[in-house]
Order: sequence, then C-alpha cells, then structure tokens
Amino acid sequence: MPVLVVGGAGYIGSHAAHTLKRKGHEPIIYDNLSTGHAALAEGFELVVGDITDSAKLASVLQRVDAVMHFAAHAYVGESVVDPRKYFHNNVLGGVALLHAVLDSKVRKFIFSSTCAVYGMPAKLPITEDTPRMPVNPYGATKLAFEHALEAYGAAYGLRYVSFRYFNAAGADESGKVGEMHSPETHLIPSAFEAIHGERPALEIFGEDYPTPDGTCVRDYIHVNDLAEAHVLGLEYLDCGSSTAMNLGTGRGNSVREVISTIERITGREVPKHMGPRRAGDPAELVADPSRAEKLLKWKATRSLEQIVSTAWDWATRQVPQPPH
Repeated sequence: MPVLVVGGAGYIGSHAAHTLKRKGHEPIIYDNLSTGHAALAEGFELVVGDITDSAKLASVLQRVDAVMHFAAHAYVGESVVDPRKYFHNNVLGGVALLHAVLDSKVRKFIFSSTCAVYGMPAKLPITEDTPRMPVNPYGATKLAFEHALEAYGAAYGLRYVSFRYFNAAGADESGKVGEMHSPETHLIPSAFEAIHGERPALEIFGEDYPTPDGTCVRDYIHVNDLAEAHVLGLEYLDCGSSTAMNLGTGRGNSVREVISTIERITGREVPKHMGPRRAGDPAELVADPSRAEKLLKWKATRSLEQIVSTAWDWATRQVPQPPH
C-alpha cells in the first residue's frame, strides 16, 4: 500500500518508513526538514513541503491510500516557554493536514500521539480510559488533535488510530537510522553525549521521587516496536473501526536503572550529576498496552538491553573518527 509518512525524516517517522518498506508497503516521505534530516530519508522518495501547503499535499495525496502523521514539535520544556510555536504547528498545521486529507480520497489516518495527554495519572498502569488531563502545552496540542480526529471520524468517515507513545528509544537494527535531535533531551542519547564528551555530564532531574530508587520511572519502548504497531494499524483500519491505543511495554525502568544498563553495555561510565526535579515530571508513567496487544496482535518484544545496544551502535557511528 502507498503510504504518506508526514514527518518521515524525523526519529520515529523514519523508523516507520523503514518498517513499512520491509513489510512490502510503499512509503513516500513528506517533511519540511525543520527538525527532520534528509539523511534519515535516504532510500525513499522525499517530498520537501510543509503540512500547511495544501496544494503540495493535494498532489501527493492523490498517490497514496493512507497517511501517518509524525510532524509535530515535541519538546515539553520548549512548549511551556513558547506555546505559540506548538499550537501553530501541532494544532493549526495538523488541522490543515487533516483538511487536505479530507479533500482527497484517503480515509485511513494514523496519528503519532503521546502519553502526555494523560498528564499526572492517578492510577498505574495507564489505560486508554484514564482521563486525558495534560499538564503542559505539548500534551494539550496532542489532545486537541485527538479531539479533531474524533470529531472528523464521526462526521466524515475518516478512519484513524491515535497511538499514545510512552518513551520511544533505541535505533533500527540495520544501523541506518536513529535519533538525531538538536538539542538532545532524551535520556539514553543524552547519556551517550556525556560519555563522548559532547556535554559535561548527564543531569538527573530529581532523586527524591516516591519510587524504589528515588528517580523517575518510565516505560521505555523500542522505536521499531512502535513502528511495527503502526504498520499493523493500517491493517486494523481495514476493519472500519477507529480508536486510541497505548504503545508501551507495560514495564517501568527508573533513570538509575537505565544508566546502569548503559554503563554495562557500553563498558563506559556515564558522567552524571544530580539536579532538582523538573516541574511537571510525574514520578512514574507505565502503559497498559493490552488494547494494542488485543486489537493488533502486537507486543513490544525488544528489551531495555536491546534498546541501549541499538542506540549505542547508532551513536558510535555518528561520532567523527579521528584521522589515521
């Protein structure tokens, strides 16, 4: 099936494109390269364009049967200091994309959402029925788009899946694509930057949480497990239903556990120092992924060790080697 991967030159979108190709689909990447990288789109048709460019979208939507939407700004901290940027791109831009889709023949839509729509959940693990009460503008913009999808699905026959990710991490086993964020804020690549001397130390935000070792607990899911769920989502849309699904492993790891796994796999110590808590960081976020497991016949299969080892393989390929 020809699939338009919007934001496909970014981290998760590029992994989805590779997984689509491996499963026999025909991905076309659409990206404005504001945060994406042309290098991550190598080997694919790349259309450089913005999600607000309805004419450019219209021409490429004629050639596909489904859309996967990854084109969002995704820094929680930045969303707090510059919410205008987030509402402009994630809501106004997202709705412009949705209107271009409605004006085309495409009626299958997969949305890259986030567990940030839940905010500070009262109960764990988090099910899809947990109230959606985001605590930052990033989560609010993702929830606004979910609301648009729900309304448009009911009114116009658009079939959709909103995948609510937990902590995406790792890199493609081929070594061809991985994380390339600037600035880097994710824990595992930030730890690698500290190892490589690209930052003085990894800052750990808070060690006094009500968790077994005092650091935040998160559900880390390999990016290719995420990508495989997206491909299965296309098949799910053939049955005519729409829904939201959590994508996680159902297991949590603390920041300290992740760091010790990194040190064990790399054989290197992570330079680190303790900092204060960040505002709005819940102590623990762990998914209940049973809806996706049931509806998609999908399960996250890659371990934290596989996440770290694939990410390390990618990261070491990116470090410039000294001349011989």
